[in-house]
Amino acid sequence: MELSYYRLTLLSYLKESHPNLAYDNGFITTRSDEASEAYSNAIKDGLSHPEAEELANTTLFRDLLFSRYDTIINVLWNEFSDIIPQSRAKEYAERILSQCELIFLQYTLSDEFTDSPEYNTLYTELTGFISLWLEENEL
Repeated sequence: MELSYYRLTLLSYLKESHPNLAYDNGFITTRSDEASEAYSNAIKDGLSHPEAEELANTTLFRDLLFSRYDTIINVLWNEFSDIIPQSRAKEYAERILSQCELIFLQYTLSDEFTDSPEYNTLYTELTGFISLWLEENEL
């Protein structure tokens, strides 16, 4: 498996914000190849290195800027830090993520979702769900 710059960049990001995709080699290969091609084509079209890099990054991170996992971690940090220390929030987010899926499915998630009015509603729903989950699991 080739360890290209784009592959390593994407893999690092996925491990941090989308751990469920971090082992999807097909996705990682396809997306990193698309980013590399976007960069190459931009340079061939006369764009500068920073402009080509911006296009490549746009391709690399398309539909990945909003993270369900990161959203759950933010809820845990902001609303439950008295119960779950920040150092353990990722562990709990991994445990809770699949159980929150029905909540996430009620929204049209996109890269810009965090800036939408619906984000606050999602955040509130997640807070309530996590509160109940913590009670049921005696935490």
